[in-house]
Amino acid sequence: MNAWSVCGRWLAGAALAAVFFSSVPGWAQIKVLDENQAPGRAMAQQATKGREIWITADHSLHPILKKEFKSGPEVTESCLSCHELAAGQFQKTIHWTWLDPNVDPKLRVGKGGLSMNNFCINIQSNEPRCTSCHAGYGWKDKTFDFSNAHSVDCLACHEQTGTYHKFPTGAGNPVSEPTVFKEDGKTYMPPEWNKVAQSVGRPTRQNCGTCHFFGGGGDGVKHGDMDSSLMKPNKELDVHMGTDGQNFDCVRCHTTRVHHIAGRIYSTPAAKGRKSLIEDDLTPKIMCESCHSRTPHKPGVKANAHTDKVACQSCHISTYARVNPTTMWWDWSKAGQMKEGKPYKELDEFGKPGYDTKKGEFKWARNVVPEYYWFNGSLTTLTARDTIDPSGVVAVGWPNGDKNDANARIFPFKVHRGRQPYDKVNKTLVIPRLFGKEGTGAYWADYDWDKSAAAGMAYAGLPFSGELGFVDSTYVFPITHMVAPKDKAVQCQECHSKNGRLRNLGGFYMPGRDVNKPIQVMGWILVLGSLAGVFFHGLGRMVARGKKED
Repeated sequence: MNAWSVCGRWLAGAALAAVFFSSVPGWAQIKVLDENQAPGRAMAQQATKGREIWITADHSLHPILKKEFKSGPEVTESCLSCHELAAGQFQKTIHWTWLDPNVDPKLRVGKGGLSMNNFCINIQSNEPRCTSCHAGYGWKDKTFDFSNAHSVDCLACHEQTGTYHKFPTGAGNPVSEPTVFKEDGKTYMPPEWNKVAQSVGRPTRQNCGTCHFFGGGGDGVKHGDMDSSLMKPNKELDVHMGTDGQNFDCVRCHTTRVHHIAGRIYSTPAAKGRKSLIEDDLTPKIMCESCHSRTPHKPGVKANAHTDKVACQSCHISTYARVNPTTMWWDWSKAGQMKEGKPYKELDEFGKPGYDTKKGEFKWARNVVPEYYWFNGSLTTLTARDTIDPSGVVAVGWPNGDKNDANARIFPFKVHRGRQPYDKVNKTLVIPRLFGKEGTGAYWADYDWDKSAAAGMAYAGLPFSGELGFVDSTYVFPITHMVAPKDKAVQCQECHSKNGRLRNLGGFYMPGRDVNKPIQVMGWILVLGSLAGVFFHGLGRMVARGKKED
């Protein structure tokens, strides 16, 4: 082989490699090997296989739970006769306060305070409706006594009959007699107090999902990755929770210590460090790495090199709301329209409200591709005190982190968009009073936005100029449930391409999506040089062969 041949082949190979790595989508597509051989797999099995749930008491046998009960606080009083520290523990948790524990309580940061959203907006003056999902009894207004131990609702998290329901507008109380809820036509029955009290046990997904699957006023309204389909999912929907797979309850990952449940809390990440190993089955499980380690794939597989910058969820949750639809748009500015002088609803193709006189216009979607942002595990949300810029879209809640943050990863989100009321003069988001009787300013009674805004802001102790407008807004929800089977993971080229999933996430170079012009120019020069070399090499051989034949 002469020098022309060697040089031509080397140049051709180098040129093709340069062009390949600088501009061809899907360059990083590497077949992921059987994850059963991955180093993190054994650790995950240690945390999930062969587990036993210890049951050391049968509450149906306790004499104190056999007496006649007429209310929830009476049941709690009996619970505390044995579990004397439970109420005090629970009252220190976010499930009780609905406030960020790491922020001065006077600032009232949290959904129980002044933090805003763009679905239900805010709890202030609307407590009887919102606190049907509070694990307490009687939070009807700002006079609620958070120190009263007997106001803690033990049954919300621990009863196991599935028959215990709070009335949607009862300030956290069940009804005392059969009652029809006008909004959905359902009849709510009073609890069989002895039966539910004697059933208590370890919380199940039914307990958690009763509130978390229906937050925001309906099934799948808030979280695109949490809805009623997770009550009894198959492993195609969620490999961890699937009843035909691992069959995890929520508390399997959201582990609990003295009633503090592991998870993200407003400005606090789910974990302050990236957990990479588990020591035993008592280790908090909230991070993927807690079970699967930071190298979950077989050594040498390219995906292991992504874990320092890409969250596991980004690859393993390709879409959310895969069974039930979730809201993607909520326009409060269109509320108040009537038909024949009466409020009305119109259902969309999913059988969900596309329009509701009380709440405005909705858009729902199913099987949604997430949007991606850098995320270190904490979110920032606006409060009703914060000044906004109404000339653009207002980010009511957004993820913290960037590519230079060691704890940040590219993470999938549901972005909920909408239009909500704001104060044109003070340039703050407005808390409307929605729930209440006629004459109180409640929007759902009087359908007057000005009165509603004035009443809500006065209740919250905040100024209102009297000039109301509506502003476009966004609010983000991290997507971390509905983990799909490994064969349904996002493929490399879905991100490593010009119009891929990460097309809008800038600030860094990503092969296949971005073009490095110097390398590309050099590559084409090498290609052309290689072609010229091959051409002249071939021409030279033809000439040499002709001379030999002569």
